[in-house]
Amino acid sequence: MDISLLVVAALGVVLTVLLLLVLRRIRLLRAGGIHVALRDRFDDPAKGWHLGVGRYQGDEFTWFRALSLRTGPDRVIHRDGLEIASRREPEHIETPNMPTGSRVLRFEPAGGAPAVELAMGPDALTGFLSWMESAPPGKRLPWAS
Repeated sequence: MDISLLVVAALGVVLTVLLLLVLRRIRLLRAGGIHVALRDRFDDPAKGWHLGVGRYQGDEFTWFRALSLRTGPDRVIHRDGLEIASRREPEHIETPNMPTGSRVLRFEPAGGAPAVELAMGPDALTGFLSWMESAPPGKRLPWAS
């Protein structure tokens, strides 16, 4: 078999995968997605951050990793019982791994789920905080009554 044919086939596969990743990200953003970085590993401040796209779906915030061929969300965060444990500015070493102008929110989800940190820009943060404080019609929020 000719080596040039193998090289062309390999390049074709790589380009197809890259095209699928780009198309997936565009589809998620057009469907109301926002740029969000997520971290659930806290042993090293420079590691564990993953860029992705977040979407609101009723009482759930779904997060899709940017470089993943997975069809469903990589993480689902439920609004019920979700509280911000802390807010902070990102450390200098973290900023290349998150959207521009980000603030970091740390959550301790209800039900014993592991802690998670989200980093998002100012506009996305405003929308996220509004989503957290809102409730579907007919549902009472304990802190809003």
